[in-house]
Order: sequence, then structure tokens, then C-alpha cells
Amino acid sequence: MTSDTVSRGNTPASRNIRLAAIHSFFKYVALQEPSLGALAQRVLAIPCKRRSSKPIDYLTKTEIDSLLAAPDLGTWSGRRDRALLLVAAQTGLRASELIGLRCQDVVLGTGAHVRCMGKGRRERCTPLRKDAVATLRAWMGERNGQPSDPVFPNARGKDLSHDGLDYIVSKHVATAQVKCSSLLRKRVTPHVLRHSLAMNLLQNGIDRSIIALWLGHKSVETTQIYLHANLQLKEQALAKTEQFKGKPGRYHADDELLAYLRGL
Repeated sequence: MTSDTVSRGNTPASRNIRLAAIHSFFKYVALQEPSLGALAQRVLAIPCKRRSSKPIDYLTKTEIDSLLAAPDLGTWSGRRDRALLLVAAQTGLRASELIGLRCQDVVLGTGAHVRCMGKGRRERCTPLRKDAVATLRAWMGERNGQPSDPVFPNARGKDLSHDGLDYIVSKHVATAQVKCSSLLRKRVTPHVLRHSLAMNLLQNGIDRSIIALWLGHKSVETTQIYLHANLQLKEQALAKTEQFKGKPGRYHADDELLAYLRGL
């Protein structure tokens, strides 16, 4: 990583995202301007920067319950935030999908679910449990919006921004930390709630292909990160193995081996 990259606070991931955009542009250049083919090849040959990966952050059930209990239900914003956090934790929608959710996208009758347009313009439906249905029914009755209005508006009735969503999550995490000290050690973002849903499904034995379908992943391999982060599954696997029978202690060579070594 160059000193200029460090001074700007850019991570290798940020660098690779920008490099991908440059690569995409020069692929277009190579097709449209053959005379610049040599230059395009040189740019396309620039490799992505390797980066270290760490286990993903996610919340336990106790931490999620504490977060959901944080909003003040005596206020309009508190009731909105409680519904938003519950939907986020139960559906695993991306931040952009939560912000873009419209009243017409929520079905609360038989087969209750929410519809959203995810990455790659792939539409998917995500089911809702009874607690989310009850919370959303009460909220949307109070919301009383038109079909094309956002389900979770800001104070002016407009779409929430990404910064606004981050603020809502951070605000209630700070409140929840008072009663749930483990949250002090975690950096909680809207995407962490998505990870938490995936980990909850995995820990309850749901197949990775179903989790990928639920989250709108293009490939089932994307869910591999949850296997690496799931310590509970690793402990369960370790419990099924046999213990080694060797006894602890120092090794003592016999007289024959010592005599052989002395003769070398």
C-alpha cells in the first residue's frame, strides 16, 4: 500500500473497487478504439491488491433483542425505528433495499412477505414472521402512505438516506449497550444486521443454497464467509471428533537411542 493510499485512509478493498471501474472502462476502450489496444492491455494487466480478511461481525439473539427493545415506542420515530430494525433483522435486506422499500412492496395477508429489487435488478420475495407482520401492520396503519411512498420515511416524509439509516442504527445501539455490554465490543451497521440473519439461519441448520436465495446472493459461494465466522458450528464439529489418547509429558529417550547419538 502506498503512502498516498495510507494518508487518504483507503483500504485495499476501496482500491480494488476503483480498479474494477477502470478495468471496465478500458475493456470498452479496447473494443471501440483498437489503436489504443496496447494501452488498454497494460491497464487491464494491473492486478488487484491482495488484502487480509477477518471474520464478519454479527449479533447474537440476545444482542438483537436488546437492540429491538431500544426504540421509544411512545414517539413516532421510535415506532418507525422499531419496525425498521425488526424488518432488517428478520429479512436481511441490504441498506439500499430497506431505504427503497415501498408501501406496495409489503404484503401482510396470507403468505406475508416483502418484495425488493436487489443487486443485478433481481427481484425477490422474503417471508415475514407473525411478530413482524403485527409490527408492520400497526406501523403502516399509522404511516398511512400511498403505494409508492417509502415504508420507512424520514421526519419530512421523504426517503431515508444511507446516513440517516446509519444514524438510526447507531443511536439505538448506543441505548442497547447500557443493558447489553457485549455490544460495546462490536461495530454495528445495517449490514451487520444482514449478517446476523444469515448466521441465525446457518446455526439453525438451513442449507447454504437457501441462505443465498434468501439474501439475494448471485452465487452460493458468497455464503462461505458465514461458515468461516461461525464458531458454534466449528465447536459442534470438534465435539464429534475423538480425543487423542496420548498422555501429556516430556519425551525421554531410551538408553539405546542415547548410546547411538553419542556414537555419531
